[in-house]
Amino acid sequence: MISDTLFFCLVIFNKWPPYLLLTGDDVIVIKCNMSAQEAFIISFVKEVMRRRKCLPSQLSVNLGVSHATVSRWLSGEDTPNIRSCQRLAEYSGVPLEKILSIVGHLPRVAEKASPEWPEFREYARQKYPKELDEDLITMIEDLIERRRARKYEGKSS
Repeated sequence: MISDTLFFCLVIFNKWPPYLLLTGDDVIVIKCNMSAQEAFIISFVKEVMRRRKCLPSQLSVNLGVSHATVSRWLSGEDTPNIRSCQRLAEYSGVPLEKILSIVGHLPRVAEKASPEWPEFREYARQKYPKELDEDLITMIEDLIERRRARKYEGKSS
């Protein structure tokens, strides 16, 4: 599941370019008249693609939408409709209510402080520092993603 901290995006004002979206290692220049909500949507979709290790074309196939639709989401020209939000929720493991809130179909509600869960890689390093090396952690992450993919494919058929 994607944690709340990964949705962090920073919009820098009074600098050139006027707005920057920072997502992990990427710095993406976005259009000048983009709202913070649009930037948040782009950040979320990019994070889902990063986590699932897929390209926009692969995401579009997995969600059953056109490549142009995903492209419009990533450029801030459009937002996912309710059906696409349902598919994104199933695909990403993020609760539907959270996605609907990010997209703007539901009003934002104050979230309860939840315990911060570390990324699996960080957790494995802390819990099993001697037993698991990077290769084993990568293999486990791949197995988890395959299981999620199988589970998602099973729901869509």
